[in-house]
Amino acid sequence: MTLSTTAQDQQTGKDQPAGKDLNSQAHYEAALAQNGRTFHWARRFLGAKHGPYAARLYAFCRLLDDLADGDLPDGAARLKIISDDLSRLSQDPAASANDPDMAAFAPFMQDRQLPAHALRHLIDGLEFDQGTVALQTVDELVIYGYQVAGTVGLMMCPILSCHDKRAQDFAIDLGIAMQLTNIARDVSEDAQMGRRYLPADWTDNLSASDIAQGAASGDIIVIATIQSAIAKTLALAERYYDSGLSGLAFLPKRAQIAIAIAAVSYRQIGRQLSANNLNWHQGRTVTSTATKAALSLSCLPYLLPQSRPHTHDKALHTSLNGYAK
Repeated sequence: MTLSTTAQDQQTGKDQPAGKDLNSQAHYEAALAQNGRTFHWARRFLGAKHGPYAARLYAFCRLLDDLADGDLPDGAARLKIISDDLSRLSQDPAASANDPDMAAFAPFMQDRQLPAHALRHLIDGLEFDQGTVALQTVDELVIYGYQVAGTVGLMMCPILSCHDKRAQDFAIDLGIAMQLTNIARDVSEDAQMGRRYLPADWTDNLSASDIAQGAASGDIIVIATIQSAIAKTLALAERYYDSGLSGLAFLPKRAQIAIAIAAVSYRQIGRQLSANNLNWHQGRTVTSTATKAALSLSCLPYLLPQSRPHTHDKALHTSLNGYAK
């Protein structure tokens, strides 16, 4: 249920014009095809109703990410305008948005009943990425995972015609799980950009520069330290995958299949990384088209009736208390 990816997972259109192009289904689909290969694969299974909705949400989230990363002109200023627009629209849905892309997205957001606080928290996470990224604790890691991916899970619920509030916690969990996989996969690339998402608690407080230099030089102490941190991150991700996948029963059948395919495809990245001795410094772990096809077949049991979980593991959201809800 996450549409968020790290900067190395996409090819960004640097000079994308605002407003006009974003407000077309062709653009939404193109953004998904270009920037979110796993989600584009899974989107094929959503059908004619939910597929276009999901593509539109992805395109807007992609736009926000590009603005935050400075890949579009006046990115930081526009992100601030969108943030202000969101605050105003939350108070008065009839208000006008000053940013053209927010003006195009706002009617869709209102029509699909997307939670404004989720979009607000997504922007929080994108703005956090603009500063010094050096997470200190596991709690901070989970909060960040919620901000940039769990929020997308929340917004995907109404996109997929799921309005049962019990589904929300599981949607958040699946987003967090997938973001943890992203972080584990992209340690080296993120370090080269001056970012360390692995908590200081797990990395002996190595800086992003230390990690990048250690990978380049083959420093066995740095490599082993980060291998241990990645193992802990993937173990944590497994807990969130288990919870998130158990909540798919709240979704319509076609949506269950599509989201399951996206989730197990991401989960496979972490499992392949583990199978390759967590060699994070030797290149990026990817899943082939053949692997995605095999994983898609493994999701066919979701066509059968699934039982909805009665309770959610509250311990998974201890870090989010007072923030996510």
